[in-house]
Amino acid sequence: MTVGELCRTLIVDDEMLIRQGIKHYINWEQEGFMIVGEASNGQEALELIEATKPHIIITDIVMPIMDGEELTRIVKDRYPQIEIIILSSFGEFDYVRSTFQSGVVDYILKPKLNADGLLKALKNAASRIPSFQKVDQRLTGNLPIGQIINKLISGYEVKYDSELVSKALPYSHYCLIGADLRNHQSRNSAEFQTSIKAKIEEALQHIINQVVYEPLSVEENIIGYLININKQNDKEFIKLASQLAESIPGISIALTDEFSDLSQLESNYKESLVKLLDYRFYFPNQPFLMKENLPKVPPKPENFNLDWFTEELKRKHFDSAFKYLQDHVKVMSSCYTMDVFEYKAFFGNIIFNITILLSNMKFDVTELEEAKYSYFRSIDEAPSAKATVELMNRFIEEAEKCIFLVQSEPEDINMKKLMEYIREHYAEPLTLTGVAKHFHFNPSYLSSYFSTHNKEGFIEYLNRMRIEEATKLLMEGMESISEISGMVGYSDHSYFCKVFKKIKGLSPSQYKRKQKLR
Repeated sequence: MTVGELCRTLIVDDEMLIRQGIKHYINWEQEGFMIVGEASNGQEALELIEATKPHIIITDIVMPIMDGEELTRIVKDRYPQIEIIILSSFGEFDYVRSTFQSGVVDYILKPKLNADGLLKALKNAASRIPSFQKVDQRLTGNLPIGQIINKLISGYEVKYDSELVSKALPYSHYCLIGADLRNHQSRNSAEFQTSIKAKIEEALQHIINQVVYEPLSVEENIIGYLININKQNDKEFIKLASQLAESIPGISIALTDEFSDLSQLESNYKESLVKLLDYRFYFPNQPFLMKENLPKVPPKPENFNLDWFTEELKRKHFDSAFKYLQDHVKVMSSCYTMDVFEYKAFFGNIIFNITILLSNMKFDVTELEEAKYSYFRSIDEAPSAKATVELMNRFIEEAEKCIFLVQSEPEDINMKKLMEYIREHYAEPLTLTGVAKHFHFNPSYLSSYFSTHNKEGFIEYLNRMRIEEATKLLMEGMESISEISGMVGYSDHSYFCKVFKKIKGLSPSQYKRKQKLR
């Protein structure tokens, strides 16, 4: 890559998990690339191109609204300098072939997507861009200060002229300041980003005699600066940063602690500035974030007991299950050091599991199934923990509606379903526990429910039905009494005879003889 510049990459795929996977496969900055945007379809991608100015686009083929084939054709017509890498499944080769005719540089099969394949395709694409050349990560020579800073922040080992750096950055201490535009509605507007940079630099110029600043090439929708300052001016600078945050609605400003050595730049960026900006997710009403202003980090919440939660739902203990979930989420949301991707993934998994479980329990989850992906998308885009929890609570309300519709059915309808099931399966080795599991009841609850809504208990009803069927076979069939006992669900012949006599007053053989004498 050309020294000091990262190759800008735009990811286009309608599947959130694919986009997240691509983002986490490689260390982008260390390899000389940076992600400047994400889009879920071709139309969104076209809107982002002007703002992000990518060198490379990685795009799926099959997407709603505008697919990858049409996007490729339009991009190559309007922006022929942009290189395109196609993501495809095995069955989409005709599409892939057509995109090659439009000028794509490479393609990756989704089932075989991995770090090596992704990096190989990216380097292949970058090699076709005239302004980019391969360089070794050990850079030498008298580089401009901006290039030194951006290479250091990306993890490169840089040899630089100390005297040159001292002249450019003459003060004793450094810190990093960043503006997070990720939750602002105009974040993809190049004009908006330029205006924010102008406001920040204008504020910095008010103390130009005391501060030197250098812009950073960092993540998408984050504007960052390295600040070089004397220690005695740090309080005044903190006040300036706080005032700046208050003056720009909808964005957050983060300021790191001071450090004295430029070699600490990468760690302060990744371990301090980026994390502070991410904490805004948990503190949406705090426009200015510094480590010293944060509350004490609470203990990590206990792991969510999914097995217990699932069993409570199966037993139809919905109130206790949902209360446990909401209590866990409350604790989890106070742990502001938790990775935002991990936090959101929990909610997506819970919604998926609840929907599947309710479906298996024979609830009508048609509306939940239709809304499920909308919830996934909304959670992915949620700007704060509070907004994410509100989405989960809304989903729980919808789930409770599905549950209420079934529970509010007349009791005789549920009883009818139970009796129909027993009539259909009486010849099988039925047990109270087995039937309860099928209907997702607690066994003790089923026993009580059956006795309350029927003249007899579960075992009595099952035995009576089996004996009634046995009497028909005794009179009409040619099978032996031993065979009949097995045909109506009894594995123990002597027990069958005992139950038969209790209900009919005669043994099976006596009953058969008596009926033939009539």
